[in-house]
Amino acid sequence: MDEVFLTTTEVIDYLHVNLRTVYRLLKAGKLPAVRVGRQWRFRRADVDAWLESQRSGGRAGRPDIAVAAPPAASTRPALPSPNPAKPRVLVADDEESIREMLAQTLELAEYEVRTVEDGQAAIEALRRESFQLLITDLSMPRVDGMGVAREARRLYPQMAVVIITGYSTEQAAIEAVNLGVSGYLTKPFKIAKVLAVAAHALGEED
Repeated sequence: MDEVFLTTTEVIDYLHVNLRTVYRLLKAGKLPAVRVGRQWRFRRADVDAWLESQRSGGRAGRPDIAVAAPPAASTRPALPSPNPAKPRVLVADDEESIREMLAQTLELAEYEVRTVEDGQAAIEALRRESFQLLITDLSMPRVDGMGVAREARRLYPQMAVVIITGYSTEQAAIEAVNLGVSGYLTKPFKIAKVLAVAAHALGEED
């Protein structure tokens, strides 16, 4: 019988846990995984075995509890070496909480993240550094998200661009399509959605 493998997003949904818990289990060797490109793949049988161990320990229905400390380095299963070429992501949003949430989420998923607080700062960063993905809020001081996306397209025609918005208008949608925007994040958004949109924009999903 063919083995079934799950993506990180599918494991989050399957276990009803957050991203940090999945990475904690991964690094503790409790959820063995294989690396496919820049993404992890989890064997369904291993995920089910971990769930059964939780039930056996009287923890059924609480897969998001804190796990035990990782085993000593000498007994810990070896993990695949991290990819040194991490995708670089520029996050532009005038809300500090949004910037921090996106940065923490993407860094846990092994992206290299740079954050800026407004559109002008984003344009300056784009002119100084290279990025594979731009995630920008539509409504920002000085220069709005569409202005940032237009400049990103002028400088780097192949760059993936994701728009963050608290609302969606027909005019914004049409302009985004014309600019070749790779995806949308509509506030409020969940961690799993952020990872899925970023992976899709960078062509990392199956």
